[in-house]
Amino acid sequence: MVCQKWAAAVPELQSQPGFADAFMPWGRAPQVGELFRFPAAAQALRRIAASRGVAFYGGEIAHAIQRFAAAQGGVIEASDFERYQPEWVEPLSVGYRGYTLHEIGPSGQGIAALMALGILGHFDLGALGAHSVSAKHVQIEAMKLAFADVYRHVAEPSWMAVTPAQMLDESYLKSRARLIRINKAQDFGPGLPRQGGTIYLTAADESGMMVSFIQSNYLGFGSGCVEPGFGISLQNRGHGFSLQGDSPNVVAPGKRPFHTIIPAFLSQDGQPVMSFGVMGAHMQPQGHVQTLVRMLDHGQNPQAACDAPRWRANPDGTLNVEASADPAVVQGLKDRGHRIEALADSYQDFGAGQFIWRLGDPKTEGYIGASDSRRDGLVAGF
Repeated sequence: MVCQKWAAAVPELQSQPGFADAFMPWGRAPQVGELFRFPAAAQALRRIAASRGVAFYGGEIAHAIQRFAAAQGGVIEASDFERYQPEWVEPLSVGYRGYTLHEIGPSGQGIAALMALGILGHFDLGALGAHSVSAKHVQIEAMKLAFADVYRHVAEPSWMAVTPAQMLDESYLKSRARLIRINKAQDFGPGLPRQGGTIYLTAADESGMMVSFIQSNYLGFGSGCVEPGFGISLQNRGHGFSLQGDSPNVVAPGKRPFHTIIPAFLSQDGQPVMSFGVMGAHMQPQGHVQTLVRMLDHGQNPQAACDAPRWRANPDGTLNVEASADPAVVQGLKDRGHRIEALADSYQDFGAGQFIWRLGDPKTEGYIGASDSRRDGLVAGF
């Protein structure tokens, strides 16, 4: 079955090296329900399994990618794969309405969701109502404040001039919350804390083990470059680097770029409550905030929170709203100064989430699962 995002990206990708041979065997994208075979990728998976990963991490697949990259003017080498080491990291967290949200730290953007919730903790959103203009306005402004800092400060941790702890400092977030005007949209600059192509999958079992996992080749199905022998589709995460010399995220050797993919987790009193994620570039932390506010401030179940109309604040200061949003709310946001651009395409632009909420003892009370209708996905139990 063809992914709609794949089909939409094909015109831009078909001229990329190896893409058409790999993904357009009939000179076009596969149609829905059409059998698609990818023998090169099957061979790669077999070699990876037989070598217990060595074929990819410095072995024959890595060398094939090096030759392919060199032929296209690229600089990736087999030694880059061989030097890779996974890292065990401690997630960042912030408390909100009696729960704790956990996100992966920089160079990822998960801290944006944490900052926004830390700001929103200073407002009584429950009293404002889930569907009110004021509730939407305050969330949008909090998200804009968080992004202003994230886009200025977040990079490879060793290159950051401020620490995540400083960005999440309670007194700092309270000072940022004071900048919000309940009846007026604003353009926020970054604060200065004082020195001191994506899939998401979540799974849970009867023992209470819960997993939050996300993977992406990034924009437009990745780079579009596909190594022909093993069918490896190369990503384009380098897009997240900056070319501005004064940015902590400026491109440099051995450095990771600003990263958008952020699997998330919610706990309460040290116990797991929900494993979740929302795909979609800079929509991801915004999706985390909007769905959590609906669940924790307004008591909605995960599927209702997932299905509700969304908004998206953009780096250029504009605001997108889904076509299904209440026109009265949209007008109310315009009246407060938000520069709104309506988008009809919910599939691509407003993220897609998957959620598993633990009800209690998994063996007896089980879980609630929710899956976003905006993209391909499902809740499956067995």
